Amino acid sequence: MTSAPSHSPTATAAVTAPLYAAGFVTAFGAHSIAAGMGAHSGDIGLSLLNLGILLAVYDLAEVVLKPVFGALSDRIGTKPVVVAGLLAFALMSLIGLWGANPLMLGLARIGQGAAASAFSPASSAMVARLAGRSAGTYFGRYGSWKSLGYVAGPLIGAALIFLGGFPLLFAALGILAAATAVWAMAALPRLDPLPRPRYTVLDLARQVTHRSFLVPTLVLAAATGALGTAIGFLPALATRHGLDPVAAVAAVSLLALTSAATQPWIGRLRDQGRLPDGPGMTAGLLLTAAGIAAVALFPGPVTIFGAAAAIGVGIGTATPLGFAHLAATTPPERLGRTMGSAELGRELGDAGGPLLVGAVATASALPLGLGVLAAAVAATSLLGIGSIGRSGLPAESAEPRP
Repeated sequence: MTSAPSHSPTATAAVTAPLYAAGFVTAFGAHSIAAGMGAHSGDIGLSLLNLGILLAVYDLAEVVLKPVFGALSDRIGTKPVVVAGLLAFALMSLIGLWGANPLMLGLARIGQGAAASAFSPASSAMVARLAGRSAGTYFGRYGSWKSLGYVAGPLIGAALIFLGGFPLLFAALGILAAATAVWAMAALPRLDPLPRPRYTVLDLARQVTHRSFLVPTLVLAAATGALGTAIGFLPALATRHGLDPVAAVAAVSLLALTSAATQPWIGRLRDQGRLPDGPGMTAGLLLTAAGIAAVALFPGPVTIFGAAAAIGVGIGTATPLGFAHLAATTPPERLGRTMGSAELGRELGDAGGPLLVGAVATASALPLGLGVLAAAVAATSLLGIGSIGRSGLPAESAEPRP
């Protein structure tokens, strides 16, 4: 198992708080807009397929750039990448001042996604390097703050859209990202890049196909695909069953609240050796799939809120275990690249989930699209069985080496 170098700063509250805030920014920004578009899709002339596309473009931008910025953070250090990404996010939010237009909404989300692709993997790499052997605990807290962004995002976003439309929401996001960038610049320690061995293309291929990388990355992709779909489509489904927009996005906030409450607890259990990574990730995805299937089969106000809670607990179980496993099996000198590559998998899931549901819903009905997603998440859960030992490490090898 790989731990942080001994010269790394201690992971105190003052050191980790700006990283948690960065996670909050990306979650608040992405999902306040996504939930707002889902709840107001009819008002701005979006079909289900167009809604799926607008939900996905943020993540498609991240797919291309996250591995690049993750590798860059290994080369120049994580702090400059975190700060520059937050500043870029603030600037790209200005495009959303013309957010009543679907085209400008799409351009703003692409720009924000490109900026988040810088500070998101760099923040994860910094958390992993500071946490050392307590990766589960610190990724649980990091994920919890992200989930709080999911809670606040839809509710505050709905209020801001009500008061001033999408332009007011984007203005608030720009101010929040700029303030977090200043805080990170002042409070984050500078972690010097570590010496890195030279890797060949064959070495990289071995690393990204090794169980210790592939299994948790696929689990994270499935969990994030379910989350991205729920953020956008649960409000749309709720409004079609008689709930007003504020009540509709409250279902998404319930999902995020249960995830926020679950992740620190799961992380502590993992670090105490009481919850193995493989079975834990499998259980989390199965619970997520069950929640999606329930709302697909029995849509209605009560089911929507119950399913949101189940999905939140499932995602809150699988996500910190996936990240902690990656951190524990990656040499510290390439944490940025590994986190960036894993985030690429997450974003493919986040983009693919809404696109899959939107396409199937356009061809048939929204419940069928959700049912197809539930089946895909359940199938992915089987990958963790037997692939990762009870200690949380791969059954054959603790760490992929070049």
